[in-house]
Amino acid sequence: MMHLAHAADVTVVGGGLAGVTAAVSAARNGAKVALINNRGVLGGNSSSEIRVWVVGATAHGAQKFARETGLMGELFAENQWRNPEGNPILWDHVVLDLVREEPNITLFLNTEVREVEADGDEDDRVLRSVTGWQSGSERLIRFESPIFLDCTGDGLVGLLAGARFATGREDRSVYGEEWAPEVADDDMLGSTILFYTKDAGQPVRFVPPGITKDVQAFDLPLRRHIDPGMNGCDYWWIEWGGELDAVADNERIRDELWGIVFGIWDYIKNSGRFDAANLTLEWVGTVPGKREYRRFIGDHVLTQQDVTGQTRFPDTVGFGGWSIDLHPPGGIYAADSPSKHLFGPGLYDIPFRSLYSVNVRNMLMAGRDISASHVAFGSTRVMATCAVVGEAAGTAAALAVRRGVTPRQISAAHLDELQAMLVRQDASLLGVSWQDPSDLALKATVTASSTLTRLAGDAGAEPERLPIGEADFGLLLPADPRVDVVRIGVEAARATTAAVELWSTGSGLNHIPVTLLATREASVERAGRGWLEARFDDVPMEGGEVVVVVRRNDDLAVVVGAGRPPYGVLGLLSRDPALDLGTPQSNAWSAFELRRRTPRFEVEPATAAYRPDQVAGGLARPFDGPNLWASDPGGEQHIELRWPEERTIGRVELIFNDDVDEDLINLHHHRTPYLVMPELVKDYRIEVEQAGGWETVVAVTGNRVRRRVHVLDTGARAGALRVVVTATNGDERAMIVAVRVFES
Repeated sequence: MMHLAHAADVTVVGGGLAGVTAAVSAARNGAKVALINNRGVLGGNSSSEIRVWVVGATAHGAQKFARETGLMGELFAENQWRNPEGNPILWDHVVLDLVREEPNITLFLNTEVREVEADGDEDDRVLRSVTGWQSGSERLIRFESPIFLDCTGDGLVGLLAGARFATGREDRSVYGEEWAPEVADDDMLGSTILFYTKDAGQPVRFVPPGITKDVQAFDLPLRRHIDPGMNGCDYWWIEWGGELDAVADNERIRDELWGIVFGIWDYIKNSGRFDAANLTLEWVGTVPGKREYRRFIGDHVLTQQDVTGQTRFPDTVGFGGWSIDLHPPGGIYAADSPSKHLFGPGLYDIPFRSLYSVNVRNMLMAGRDISASHVAFGSTRVMATCAVVGEAAGTAAALAVRRGVTPRQISAAHLDELQAMLVRQDASLLGVSWQDPSDLALKATVTASSTLTRLAGDAGAEPERLPIGEADFGLLLPADPRVDVVRIGVEAARATTAAVELWSTGSGLNHIPVTLLATREASVERAGRGWLEARFDDVPMEGGEVVVVVRRNDDLAVVVGAGRPPYGVLGLLSRDPALDLGTPQSNAWSAFELRRRTPRFEVEPATAAYRPDQVAGGLARPFDGPNLWASDPGGEQHIELRWPEERTIGRVELIFNDDVDEDLINLHHHRTPYLVMPELVKDYRIEVEQAGGWETVVAVTGNRVRRRVHVLDTGARAGALRVVVTATNGDERAMIVAVRVFES
């Protein structure tokens, strides 16, 4: 047996998506990183070993403009390009390639950390090293670094280091959470094993193995939807073990789940109730996908009120949006519904103080073990959100090493620097402005070849009718500077009067009606197609976004055509009134039916929501408006930055619009029809103005990523710079979110 030592700036234990993004973000920010994973593949629950789809703030499309950017966004976009069919093996390599592209990362697969060295008293401990056994190489490896990240999910490193943690369900009095039980207990969410099937093209028998359960004996077919066309996470409700210890009882939980899986398949194949003669099992998982175990205590414990009440944290480093999604501890054997969901009005902040240990001074955590109550964990636990906090924790780890400080000292003295690093790398951060004084773009005058100012949608020559007799219709609009007059194209069965309302969204975190501003009655004088007009020019407004709501009317249909309305505009339909729990919930308004479809509408006055100066500083994703420059349709377009005197330009960083309203997913839940988002700039060049005129210094064709960095090796002295867009990936307008310019 060989004993080795490995020293790094940052040691990340756990190779799920949280560990991957933590390692990559630390490495990109200059730290030497050791990434340790106890399995042979990265990706954790999303890997081909377990095959859980990666979901996050989009909540399967219930949230609007919510897809993650930063590293999780890179993974989604790369997988969409390489692997739109959702092949789990190819997803493994999308994740692995992201890690292997970073020279600052040393990857240790099949390495089980089983002991740590830590010292200090129980209130102030320091991690010195972790030691892991790499089975294939028969090496015992000791890892040393000043900063450690526990991304293990189960929280093994923190446990061994003496970090404070919680398990089970707190009682309602601890945090005042309505969804917490009256009495605390040890129950948690259970684990799941999934399976895949395929059509063999000829009849295939199924002889059940001995472990098979008789699912008809406990009426499972009556309490769960079973269909031979379902695969993988369609069976997310095959869950058990929430009343056991997910670690100590792991083997028992796995065997029980295997028995249930084979029992469901036996029922499909041999009950005679399904057309499944040619179907065969292609794959059954061998590793239970765990949902919950330890949650470490940080300087802040995220709670239900933080999630649904949308607490705005000054130390925000990421966002979530998945519902509070809790399951009965009995899992598949419970008589209760397999899950219950609670949404707030929109997205919510995750504070940095929830990402480091309250008593282990050099330990950060990311993933499902962050500092959250059991109820709040019901939302933060999903993998895209875990990846968001992984990127934030990894960036903080690199900053801690660079400054020679602890994570708590970052919170106290270096928070602005941490947030600036995250904004610069396009991480998933809401409402935090870019204002780095080293960015020359902030000192420039910004103009454009053209700017979209007409806020309108044309339904085309052959529009469809969208009846609104059973659902209220909403139109989300940027109100920059105001929305005074709104006309909506309708088709009336007869003369009628409709109730039209103006609502604010209440916050940049939301994109649904939250606060009623005004109510109007609007008349349609005759049957046929025409305009429903409402005036709001006497209503006080503070910019941001508004929603115009047309209440359901049996005599009206909204006229809708193909194509996308101006970016930031969404058509909405209200859902089941039972979703109204007294406070607005984002899933009560659906954008699914009208995404990438254009209701006919016109707004007065002209909008400033797409003005060119937004590419310099400000926000880099939708928040109280689209926050980007958009051109008029057609032709070559450009954005220009001009300085009073010549500057040395050594580095240009660009962020393009890749439509964060489009829900992407790594596996098979749904298919998105685009390999590359149509809004994304495809071909462009960067020009600088010198004495002889405009000179091209960068030319790119076939772009398919959101963030591009261009280093000009020799630098260039110039009084102005242009980004010239010659083609997009399908949209008729050129759109740029940010242009950042540095001397070096």
